[in-house]
Amino acid sequence: MKIRTITTGISLQSLQEQEKIKQAAEFNQQAQILFEKQGYEVQTTRIATNSWEEYLQGLSKSEIINEFQILEQLCQSWNISFFNIGYASKPETIEIIPDINNNTSIIYCSSKIGDRETGIIFENARASAKAIKRISQESENGYGNFRFCAWANCQPDIPFFPTAYHIGDTSFAIGLELGDLVMQAFSQANNIPTAEKNLQLLLEVELNKIVVIAENISDKFAIAYKGIDTSLAPSLDKENSIAFTYEKLMSGKFGHSGTLAISGMLTRVLKNVSVKICGYSGLMLPVCEDVGLATRANEQTYDITTLLLYSAVCGCGLDTVPIPGDITIEKITALLIDMATLAIKLNKPLSARLFPIPNKKAGEMTTFNSPYLVDCKIFTVN
Repeated sequence: MKIRTITTGISLQSLQEQEKIKQAAEFNQQAQILFEKQGYEVQTTRIATNSWEEYLQGLSKSEIINEFQILEQLCQSWNISFFNIGYASKPETIEIIPDINNNTSIIYCSSKIGDRETGIIFENARASAKAIKRISQESENGYGNFRFCAWANCQPDIPFFPTAYHIGDTSFAIGLELGDLVMQAFSQANNIPTAEKNLQLLLEVELNKIVVIAENISDKFAIAYKGIDTSLAPSLDKENSIAFTYEKLMSGKFGHSGTLAISGMLTRVLKNVSVKICGYSGLMLPVCEDVGLATRANEQTYDITTLLLYSAVCGCGLDTVPIPGDITIEKITALLIDMATLAIKLNKPLSARLFPIPNKKAGEMTTFNSPYLVDCKIFTVN
């Protein structure tokens, strides 16, 4: 089991609070060292803030971009590789996100398109669709959308990017990569009930070990510990692929009959471990971040509608899904509204990170040049 991220959340009133950012970076480094001393691999450490609308209020677009360029230089000098500026909640600020994206390389952000209180914010969904389309056109192979998503019904303290944002006093949360444990549990089972029992037992043991270390870190540095996002994160490693793990329990391939049942079972286990949980704590199915999901997408064992169906019983929505470069704003908006409808109806956090691929059509291959993504065929959007 790997630690995917230690994410520290801070609240800013302005970007002049450089000491607060530096302290978060130093805390992350110390936390990483303490986990590594206990034998855990820590893949990344990250920082997330409150919504940037709050601490850059009243600035012009050019001033905002300049502030984030200065922030990025500071982050790089402090060895910060992942910094999330929270979400935009108005069409006029969502409109600025492509410019922020174009002028930075480690800054992540999101847009809010609905929650249980307000319902779907249709103008934000359309503004987000425009941002997704523009980012795709202004970044190499559409890769800029790796650092942006639209979400509905997401709470603070999600440690995973780009959805992460923070409210209140400084705190930290843990995101894990659990594929090896799930593979172990499923490999020792020949049916869903046995696999579920195996996984519950494994997670209880292994996650409580993480909790002990995290609580000690919290006490040592007097920084609140928000919990573990138990989400089953993806893997570029065949042995720990989400899709190939499913197939230990299936007579067919990921996407065939039985996939929905396993998705529901996994989410049930991940949400019911007896540790403090936060964030999504469900199943993630990010197509281009998991070698097995990409492989089965190439074989067309599932499609974008199926992914939305799985979101009804599991994780985080539509994540790293490649779609045709000539897709209309209207079709992207429709996808976002479908996702938001599920999130609000089922009262669960969902997000959409979509990759329109410039100059490519459905069925063609992506050509990402990224250590974080695997190439696959572009999905059809009807």
